[in-house]
Formats: sequence, C-alpha cells, structure tokens
Amino acid sequence: MTRSNRSYTRDSRQQPGSGPRSSPGGRRFNGDSRAGAPVGRQSPRGKSEFAIPDSTTPALPPIGAFSELDMPAELLAALTRQGLTTPFPIQACTLPNSLAGRDVLGRGRTGSGKTIAFGLAVLARTAGRRAEPRRPLALILVPTRELAQQVTDALTPYARAVRLRLATVVGGMSIGRQAQALRSGAEVVVATPGRLKDLIERGDCHLDQVAVSVLDEADQMADMGFLPQVTELLEQVAPDGQTMLFSATLDRNVDRLVRRFLTDPVVHSVDPSAATVSTMEHHVLHIQAEDKNAAVAHIASRTGGVIMFTDTRHGADRLVRDLLASGAKAAALHGGKSQGQRNRTLEQFRNGQVTALIATNVAARGIHIEGLDLVVNIDPPTDHKDYLHRGGRTARAGEAGTVVTLVLPTQRRDVTRMIAAAGITPHTAHVRSGDATLAAVTGARVPTGIPVTIPNPVVERPRYTGSIGANGSTRSTGSAGSRRNRRGRTAHPSRTTQADPASRRTRDKSAAPKSVLK
Repeated sequence: MTRSNRSYTRDSRQQPGSGPRSSPGGRRFNGDSRAGAPVGRQSPRGKSEFAIPDSTTPALPPIGAFSELDMPAELLAALTRQGLTTPFPIQACTLPNSLAGRDVLGRGRTGSGKTIAFGLAVLARTAGRRAEPRRPLALILVPTRELAQQVTDALTPYARAVRLRLATVVGGMSIGRQAQALRSGAEVVVATPGRLKDLIERGDCHLDQVAVSVLDEADQMADMGFLPQVTELLEQVAPDGQTMLFSATLDRNVDRLVRRFLTDPVVHSVDPSAATVSTMEHHVLHIQAEDKNAAVAHIASRTGGVIMFTDTRHGADRLVRDLLASGAKAAALHGGKSQGQRNRTLEQFRNGQVTALIATNVAARGIHIEGLDLVVNIDPPTDHKDYLHRGGRTARAGEAGTVVTLVLPTQRRDVTRMIAAAGITPHTAHVRSGDATLAAVTGARVPTGIPVTIPNPVVERPRYTGSIGANGSTRSTGSAGSRRNRRGRTAHPSRTTQADPASRRTRDKSAAPKSVLK
C-alpha cells in the first residue's frame, strides 16, 4: 500500500488498496469525541470547513490520568517530574489510540495541549529504536521556525528520558549543522517543509524509515503554500506508517491531506475552530485615525507584557522606533529578522527586558509566553483564522486573557465581517488615548516620554549559510576570528568574507532579506 492511496470515504466505505487497520481490544466509544468538548457557546462550522469523518473502527475510551496509559515508565516518570498528571481533553482522547498505532485527526485551538498529545505518542512508539545516519524514525512537520523550536523545547525532557535524539530542521539556521545532526543520527526530526526538502535534495536526509508522521498546524501549512511540499514529503515515508494530523481549523485544503494520508482516523475535536474560549475576552475598540498612534503608545506603556500585531515588517520596525522614543520598552518580531535575533527577542520579552512585542503574523502561532494576558490587533487581520491564532497567544491552558482590536472608521465593515466568521461576540466601545475605557480594557498608561534603548539581541555577521565545499562538506559559520581562508590561515578579525568575487556574491545573497520563511 502506497501513501498516495490511503484514504477514507464520507460513507465510511474503504476504497481499494486501503484496508482498515485492526484496533486493539477493550472498551470502545464513538471515534468523534466532540461530546466531551468544553461546555459553552459554540459557533456553527465555517462555510469553508469540511465534514469531520466518522471512524469505521471504534476508538478506545479516553483516560483520566497519564498513569493509565501504556507508555514506557521513563515517560511516565518524566511527566510526573514536569508536574503533569491529568491530561487535557485532546490528550485524554487521542493518546490511547495513537499509542495503539491508529491514525489521528485532532482539532483544537492553540494552547489546548496538542504538542504533548502527539509528542508522547511519537516518543513512546519510537523508544528503544536507534536511527541510522540520515534516516530518522519519526517526523513532525510544522509551518514555522518558532513552532518548531517550541515543539522541540516541549518534547526535549521526554525524549531525554527515553534516550531519543531530536533534531530541529528549519530555515534561517545553519544548514550545515542540521545536516551534521542528521548524519550523526536522530530518531525524531522536527522540521519545516522547505528546509527538510532542501536537506533531502542534498542527500542529507531520507524518510524511508519514518514510521510515525505528524502534521501540526496543518491549516497554516496549507495557507502558507506548503501543501505541495508536505505532500511530496509524506509520499516518501514508510507506506504502512502511522500519520497524525492536528489543526486548529479544518478547511478544504486540510481535507485533501486527510483524504490522501490518513486511514480510518480516530477523530477528536476539542472545540469548533470558531468557538470562543471561556477565559478570553474580546474587545473591538473604535478609534479615530489621528488618535491611533497615541492610543497604541499608551497601551504599550502598560504594566505587564503585550503582543501587538501589525501587517508589515516595515510597519513593525517603524512603530518600535516611535515607541522607544516615547519610553515604551518595545521590540519587533518578524520574518525580516534572523532566527537568532527572533529567539533572543522572545527571550527578552519573556524576562521583561521587552514589554511590548510588535509582531507580524510570524508570531501568530507557535509562540507560548507564560502569563501573557493581552493581545492587541493594531492592524485588524483580514482572515478570521488569523484572528483566532493571534488571540491564541493569550488565555492558554485555562488562563485568562484579553484580545483587543483597534478599528478605524474605514475598517468597520471588514472587521464586522471577519469577527462574525470567527464566531466571536465582542464588547465594543469608542475610545480615545488617555480615556478611562481604554485604560480599563488594556491597562493603558501615559508614556513617560523618556526614550529607552533595548540592546540589540544579536550582532549579525555575514555568513556562508549552507555553503558546500569542494569535497561536498558544509562549512560551518563561526566567528570572524575562527574562520579560515582556503589556504588554512585564520581570517583577519576585521574581514567578514574572503575577498574574491564569488565570495562577495555569496555575501550579498546571504545579506538580502528573505521574503519566504521555511
């Protein structure tokens, strides 16, 4: 059976070449566990969503504690050390089935516990095996670098407990180091599609031994245009392997992946994609254009952290300059920054050195900031899914949070339409900078007016990202003092690259901003 013909039909009949898998014995219940979703107002499924499939094989029942799972003792001990004993709904319902080898289709909002839900299954089913060089045993595909790093960080304690090696494969980082990690052997690879495809084309990775595949945030991968790459990658994994797809929304593009790569999946929906979160408040604040910048400065000067979303990287940089001049501790996070800069900026935000993070949609998924209670849409998103995922940075794991959208008179109609598609019933008000309503909703304060300076998170130097030597090896990107020229001599500290035309071309290309994130 090949990967391309693994499918199900809406009337639950198996198509030729995709026979049903056997399911372990035991108590069973309907595979769609939406009845166990949190109680609260839920919006109708969006027009673009497809009907969630019914499983032809009944699913195993949910568990009430991690200790009930048939997992290696080392993983259970690691969960206890992390203070995790009671699973979230998506974990309780999917883990018994994913540990048994069933394909899984899970839908849940950001912060619902999806990473642990699929991560424990991947590690438990891979434990005890050893990967050959360049041939991982499990693959986790994610849309962004930030989400890849978050998944790696979340799973590292558990991977160490069962002695599995993780490799993170993303764009914007040294491809040579990533290739070396794969050559050394990594059982589990967390990757963005573009960089993984690059490494496969170089011969540094082969997916023929991957027995467990995960697609996390599949809807965003489709929205970002990764669907052809994802399809190409999944075609290369072991044909009889297990596939798990987790997504916050299930639109038609995700439907194509489900039909092609999942066989009789166990389905669990924590909540409809457009459902509100009971601990999250939504506010639409109408404001005049001439007063908007002042209102943003007041919000950025609040006590405590805030993520503020803008449409463009240039707009984010410009706003940061204005906020720093007004006394707010602001920094930008967008695709024009290197991965090192973005990681350091996030760390500054986490430790309080930065309190206003001005971000584009690159931060809308895959970033978890403990205790963040306010998200502000300076530029309202045009797509309701972007709204939901921006807002998903707050009110995570049951905590309270507020999502505020600033709306100009010319934006009212579009925002009303977008909010309706998101299934949100917000509080609305007309505000001005400095008034009591704005302060009550956001904690806004009058800026000090004393300019502040935030240290540059990373001193960037031109580098040979992914440069291949004559013998096929990859040059690493060390400091200027440690780089050596072709004759083996140490480069002069003041030189940033070798003084030959080819090197200058390499330097110019590496210095150019990347318009597409891998």
